[in-house]
Amino acid sequence: MLDKVVTPDDLRKLEKSDLRQLSDELRAEMIDAVSTSGGHLGSGLGVVELTVAIHYVFNTPQDKLVWDVGHQCYPHKIITGRRDRIRTLRQGGGLSGFTKRSESEYDPFGAAHSSTSISAALGFAMANKMQDRPGRGIAVIGDGAMSAGMAYEAMNNAEQAGNRLVVILNDNDMSIAPPVGGLSAYLARMVSSSEYLGLRSMASKIAKKLGRRVWGGLEKAEEYARGMATGGTLFEELGFYYVGPIDGHNLDHLIPVLENVRDSEQGPVLIHVVTQKGKGYAPAENSADKYHGVAKFDVITGEQKKSSGGPPAYQNVFGETLAKLADSDPRICAITAAMPSGTGVDKFAKAHPDRSFDVGIAEQHGVTFAAGLAAEGMRPFAAIYSTFLQRAYDQVVHDVAIQNLPVRFAIDRAGLVGADGCTHAGSFDITYLATLPNMVVMAAADEAELAHMTYTAAEYDDGPIAFRYPRGSGVGVAIPEKLEKLEIGKGRVIREGTKVAILSLGTRLEEAKKAADQLEAKGLSTTVADMRFAKPLDTELIEKLMRSHEVVVTVEEGAVGGLGAHVLTFASDTGLTDAGLKVRTMRLPDIYQDQDDPMKQYDEAGLNAPHIVDTVLKALRHNSAGVEEARA
Repeated sequence: MLDKVVTPDDLRKLEKSDLRQLSDELRAEMIDAVSTSGGHLGSGLGVVELTVAIHYVFNTPQDKLVWDVGHQCYPHKIITGRRDRIRTLRQGGGLSGFTKRSESEYDPFGAAHSSTSISAALGFAMANKMQDRPGRGIAVIGDGAMSAGMAYEAMNNAEQAGNRLVVILNDNDMSIAPPVGGLSAYLARMVSSSEYLGLRSMASKIAKKLGRRVWGGLEKAEEYARGMATGGTLFEELGFYYVGPIDGHNLDHLIPVLENVRDSEQGPVLIHVVTQKGKGYAPAENSADKYHGVAKFDVITGEQKKSSGGPPAYQNVFGETLAKLADSDPRICAITAAMPSGTGVDKFAKAHPDRSFDVGIAEQHGVTFAAGLAAEGMRPFAAIYSTFLQRAYDQVVHDVAIQNLPVRFAIDRAGLVGADGCTHAGSFDITYLATLPNMVVMAAADEAELAHMTYTAAEYDDGPIAFRYPRGSGVGVAIPEKLEKLEIGKGRVIREGTKVAILSLGTRLEEAKKAADQLEAKGLSTTVADMRFAKPLDTELIEKLMRSHEVVVTVEEGAVGGLGAHVLTFASDTGLTDAGLKVRTMRLPDIYQDQDDPMKQYDEAGLNAPHIVDTVLKALRHNSAGVEEARA
């Protein structure tokens, strides 16, 4: 059956009785594809029937379907013309693991961060309404994504869209009212029917004519009775007509409700659909957390490909270090925004459950919550991915930095992140934090440095402090039992030379060492410094190296505006470049890099050892005749 469906147009030609078989085949195809590529599994398995039903009932791509976050979009990709490439997911040159506008007209809005779908779908709906064109905005948002305030901001603004906006709440964790048996399905069909909607609309018009004092009591009684039965009171208060809950795996229940909503003139409508993560694949059903995101795995046994061991993951080094520090410091607490295992806060929570807080997908709240804790004498660590901290930048500035509150920012996934691509890359945190007065910004070169920086942050009470570290495993250095409190704003010299100085910030240090070896082999004596701090700069060390070396190169895993920019500004302000010193900055390029193997990404970015060597050699060939002669 799946072979007959290349696009949703083909899907809509099928009989309804065929859709169960199609869904089963689609689920099998997805399992097989992800087993070879790795990626998000459980969430996609949970929406197979929902995906089929939406494309069957609505006129996509004219009706704009927006998947929140997008990690559940693999079945959607398979039936929207991308089945032949589905085994390239998350690989260099392959399909994105999220929705992406450049991939397909069926991906009208790119996603990867949470809680944006309702706002985007509302935009599509209103644009079509204002231009008098057909087309709805359909948002599919998970119950976890509803913990973010942005979803409610959008819903509060949605009434003007009328029936052009459909929000489908995919509830795969808890149900406000369990969808048990046929009665629940019958009620959902009834309250979404044109007859019921028309009756309710007429009652509303009568109430407006005669005044709310007459009809208000009856209207409230009806509203709260339905709310008690279905859990819809909150959504009704926001201007939505609530339908549900519906079994999201029962096509006989799901399709009639979607058809009723499609044909209705009421709106906007919120349809509450209850699904099961990992549905239809026993290993994922039995362990939804372990099968949310998976490595390659054996389809028959469900066994995932295990790593070959090696150094610990950076997030675990952070979590375990913080837990040990908290054993003797009752002021230390940890905050995460729905990423306890991804940030290592799960390690802390296991040891100190009363001082661990998962605020949900609410980074803005999490940062200001940390500010409140800090203002009352606690030592809060806000452990947030670099790319997600962007969502709370106003709070970082207004609630933390301006008030000089000692919030500790543990910034995970700094630098390039491989298969998750540009939406999850930690490219900008050095730039957007180091520009702020009062902020201290550190970057760990290895797992031992991360442990030292965690301790340093815990002991720092003079204002906000941040430390960044990458995704993945450390470089294999031992973590000392006794941690060192780093001197704020001071770097360290790893090796000393006389002609070339490489100033590294973060985990490019290993590549800087390799580059130094290669330069030494060419007869170029090379100093390597681990700067440790992007702010405050170690100006004493920078000036010393600039006065004693012919070439100075900065290397960092961040965008323009970071360490290199601050070093150049210092050199310019102090006149250090006036004597012909050659300063070069190496940073991430001014592009959004697609997913690939991390080493290949850094090759593309020009931040590996050969690129450092090439930068030095070009700088040495550069003379007063200018850049063009150097290139020649």
